Amino acid sequence: MAIISGIEIPKNKRGLIALTYIFGIGISTSKKIFNNTGIDKNKKVSNWTDNEIKKIRKFISDKIKTEGELRLEIQLDIKRIMDIGCYRGIRHRLGLPVRGQKTKKNCRTRKGKKKTVATKATKKKLNKNIKKNKK
Repeated sequence: MAIISGIEIPKNKRGLIALTYIFGIGISTSKKIFNNTGIDKNKKVSNWTDNEIKKIRKFISDKIKTEGELRLEIQLDIKRIMDIGCYRGIRHRLGLPVRGQKTKKNCRTRKGKKKTVATKATKKKLNKNIKKNKK
């Protein structure tokens, strides 16, 4: 089992795909890693030697921000934007979509579950029921 940046990489996957399990490494970054280390990207993780794992670990730790370090940087960037009070920061603060998406029908992921708001008709019904119960 290869552990890189604190993540267990699956044995049965090709190296190119397996590295994408690490936060901050996508396909293009994975290709760059394999080109610079000189390891075959189509080789399965179970077939990697200890020397190859060390090369990959060293390259990732020296040149690429991953996992906790990257997550912290992203959180600090969001906090900075919120402190400035720019448009994106306000959207973050309100929990609305930040990148210009429509909000009338979609964006349930950001806004959360629907909250039903009482209309004038339902308020009138509620008032009638309350008056009937008082009598």
